[in-house]
Amino acid sequence: MKQLFKQLFSMQKYFIRLILPLMVMMVSSLFAVPAFATGVYQIPNLASDTWIVDQGEVISRFNEGQISGAFKELAQDTGNEVRIVTVHRLDYGETPESFAKGLFEKWFPTPEAQANQSLLVIDTVTNNAAIISGDQVKSTLTDSIAYSVAEETLGVPLRNGNKYNQAFVDVSDRLVAVISGQPDPGPPKVVETIQVEGTFTKAEDTDQGNATAWVVGLLIAATVIPMATYYIYQINQPSNEA
Repeated sequence: MKQLFKQLFSMQKYFIRLILPLMVMMVSSLFAVPAFATGVYQIPNLASDTWIVDQGEVISRFNEGQISGAFKELAQDTGNEVRIVTVHRLDYGETPESFAKGLFEKWFPTPEAQANQSLLVIDTVTNNAAIISGDQVKSTLTDSIAYSVAEETLGVPLRNGNKYNQAFVDVSDRLVAVISGQPDPGPPKVVETIQVEGTFTKAEDTDQGNATAWVVGLLIAATVIPMATYYIYQINQPSNEA
């Protein structure tokens, strides 16, 4: 009986060694450390040939070059300049509006420098965006159009599958048209679709739930079985009086 207890006790240690790494991996995935937040002070000073600062890494190189070319041509034709900044996570308490305002004032510290400038900022964690413009640009890019660009032209492709490249190309086309004095092409048309969702559990959810149940079950078994065996062993031992 003592030999059986020793075997069960060694099995318990074996199970713990086997399960512990799995538990650590699961906890690490659940409580992964978030990416560092971004503040205005972390954005570098503006260079004259910089039109896009893609810290969120959501725009392809091809589209970044295409959009930058369109903004450069707009600046040459009208004297009005547009920049896009993407960040993955904002500092605690910061909003796209406050961040855009702070960066706008950092890059263009005087009203004269701000007059012909526009800046679009998006936080890719929440997909919230804001546009700040100078007084000269607001004669064509009004507050209502700027809001529509941020909420609809940018927002619709993002709400339909995080299509960042399509969103920024559409934003570029609309901003260039409006700021250069052309008719506003307006936001994209939204086609409503009716989707019937099933009530079945997704395969990946089922697999994750089963894996968790197995891990917990094995951990409990590795602890309870040796204790129960030892308890039974003690009961079956002859008493001192006998």
